[in-house]
Amino acid sequence: MSPTELSADLAHTSENDRTSLSKDSFKRAFLDNLFYTQGKFLQVATQMDYYLALSYTVRDRLLYRWVSTASAYTENASRTVSYLSAEFLMGPSLGNNLINLGIFDEIRQAVAELGLDLDELLEQEAEPGLGNGGLGRLAACFIDSLAALELPALGYGIRYEHGIFYQTLRDGWQVENTDNWLRYGNPWEIRRPEWSVEVKIGGYTETYTDAEDRLRVRWVPAKTVVGVPFDSPILGYRVNTANTLRLWSAEATQSFDFEVFNRGDYMGAVNKKVTSENLSKILYPNDETPQGKELRLEQQYFFVACSLQDMFRILSGQGISIDRFHEKFAVQLNDTHPAIGVAELMRILVDEYVMPWDEAWAITTRTFGYTNHTLLPEALERWPLELFRRVLPRHLDIIFEINDRFLHDVRVAFLGDDAKVRALSLIDESGERYVRMAHLASVGSYAINGVATLHSDLLKQDVLADFYALWPNKFHSVTNGVTPRRWIALSNPRMTELLHDTIGDAWIRDLDGLRELERYAEDPAFCARWREIKRSNKTQLAELIGKRTGIEVNPDSMFDVQVKRIHEYKRQHLAVLQIIAMYHRLKSNPGADILPRTFIFSGKAAPGYFMAKLMIKMITAVGDVINNDPEVRGRLKVVFMPNFSVTTGQRIYPGADLSEQISLAGKEASGTGNMKFAMNGALTIGTMDGANIEICEEVGSENFFTFGMTAAEVDARRRAGYVARDVIDANPELYAVVELIRNGLFSRGDTELFKPIVDSLVWHDPYMLAADYASYSACQLEVDEAYRDVARWTRMSVLNVARSGKFSSDRSIEDYATKIWKISPVSVPLL
Repeated sequence: MSPTELSADLAHTSENDRTSLSKDSFKRAFLDNLFYTQGKFLQVATQMDYYLALSYTVRDRLLYRWVSTASAYTENASRTVSYLSAEFLMGPSLGNNLINLGIFDEIRQAVAELGLDLDELLEQEAEPGLGNGGLGRLAACFIDSLAALELPALGYGIRYEHGIFYQTLRDGWQVENTDNWLRYGNPWEIRRPEWSVEVKIGGYTETYTDAEDRLRVRWVPAKTVVGVPFDSPILGYRVNTANTLRLWSAEATQSFDFEVFNRGDYMGAVNKKVTSENLSKILYPNDETPQGKELRLEQQYFFVACSLQDMFRILSGQGISIDRFHEKFAVQLNDTHPAIGVAELMRILVDEYVMPWDEAWAITTRTFGYTNHTLLPEALERWPLELFRRVLPRHLDIIFEINDRFLHDVRVAFLGDDAKVRALSLIDESGERYVRMAHLASVGSYAINGVATLHSDLLKQDVLADFYALWPNKFHSVTNGVTPRRWIALSNPRMTELLHDTIGDAWIRDLDGLRELERYAEDPAFCARWREIKRSNKTQLAELIGKRTGIEVNPDSMFDVQVKRIHEYKRQHLAVLQIIAMYHRLKSNPGADILPRTFIFSGKAAPGYFMAKLMIKMITAVGDVINNDPEVRGRLKVVFMPNFSVTTGQRIYPGADLSEQISLAGKEASGTGNMKFAMNGALTIGTMDGANIEICEEVGSENFFTFGMTAAEVDARRRAGYVARDVIDANPELYAVVELIRNGLFSRGDTELFKPIVDSLVWHDPYMLAADYASYSACQLEVDEAYRDVARWTRMSVLNVARSGKFSSDRSIEDYATKIWKISPVSVPLL
């Protein structure tokens, strides 16, 4: 009997406890896994044992679909999306997999019959620390949607042992702690040592003549590390497709040197193991130091090199010739972190397969698509030449050759325009020489896309304008989206139940189906239930806030929320200025009619980003003053929730009333938190930036609170000579707020603590908080007025959900599939 026939025979055994979705089979399988996998019986097992047994039981069902999917793809030699991303912020897997299998309620009942509580088991799961913010969460949503749409795909990244960091607060300051998310193992992954690959780093190159008298280049590395793949199944919603997330862990070629150990050098005996494993220890090591920069570049090359080698293995296994690499794989670069893939694919084709340069370049430039995620110049990666040559000497030679040939074409296209040549060069020659990774990605890709309409337009007009002038047909726009499975069905079960009762469940597959809610937006009974659900979600969030921070908040106050990465351009400190202004009004006039609000912040600052860390300190310091002032008790509260994560987000988004999306126009590429808030019934106060513009267009301007300058107005204001101090001096309220901070009200009289923020605001204000403050303040009064009108606010909330269909990641992936990847669904029959 062949392996395939054996698999099919096992799978089709009557009521197979490893594949059946029936409640009784599931209970038997759970007890088997508790006994045979965990080695426990019910009387001595812990909650963690129960969680792991349950996860292995669910994983068995996934493996059945996973193997069936791999078989179908191999048989069809399906064109496959290879999604390269330095981050995959997956979130917990158990609940999401139960949703996608369609057995969430059945499993709740099954574990209850065993005397267990499903919610308690779900809380045992450690969140994989594989991402930091929107980039990683987008990648997670995308691979969910790829599976849901039955599109062949592989997600490639790094299996970070400790992830980004676990954030705690000490006296209001962010403290980075080790995120030991693998303490109890990861039941969703399978180690694949048989598919390990070797990756070279450092050293030098030399030319030689091979046996066929061809001049070739040999890379002699300083070190070699092993990349070991860990695979996790990513199941689609109510389909058999289970795609693969393949994450690479770094190991030493020799983990223990016996001879060195016997000489008494015990540390030296494991030195290679330690240095090699550093590559996959943590996400985004602090790159303020030269060592941090070098490690970060090595990390990026490591996972890209592993992934491309893996693709060649798949190509060989399916009997596809290397000159059809681009036909088999559509490789998407999620920002510039994997951009080195352009040079690496050229190295493999030219050095290892001895392919002529032009032929290799034709394959490479038909393989990669590049998604740009930023408009911030400082976020466009550049690597000093000296560092680049030390880490990747062969790749620098290849980049020089790419650049030389590319600039020849530029000179022909722009005769006599030396400035254009300098602007387009892959090498920045303006001072210290750098490799421009966004330029490498742009030159080496067949498609370049932004992630919102405004962002895509600004790429063409500014950030990548010279490339757009050269290749306008390369440019596309694909607005980001988020998966409704996690961000509604799993996160907001109360609202999901109401939606199912009212319009059915088809919307989970096709979020445009939420449009049917529009006719209920003024239905009294429906709206009353809608408000009850929001109140319940807020009560649940208030309990979490109390548990995490010790701060008691009132669910009947407006929950005004800003949760995202802490960064000056996202302008969390603009919200803080408004909070201080409200506090000042109440202190000046205790009888002032100010709507009770709870301001909720959460997010992490990069370890080396001082100003972002100081912003966190300021939020907590303002909260300490306001929360402990008896004169404003019950009217204003300020909360900073530590360690924002997917798990925390799943509790915050459903409980929010107001979503703060207040970045300076022209700075946010898209945003996805804005989408999660809207589809959970929160209203948005926001600038016309990123995807805010499209959310406003979809839900209607009457259901969106808009303030601030447009991107064009920002540019015009800056060109006219923007002076923040003049704006502050002309606005008495803003001036008073700045003086309260300057004089130490929120720093116990220490006038130096927040001086960097005050000085930046008064003398520089690069993100133009002062210019937008008056508009923001006036808009907040509009928010107050709307919230007091309960019927109006409820209608606006319902319509935000009803009109959020465009912001499903399913729609985003359909756009990529048709516009960029040219890929079709593959139906997966179960073996």
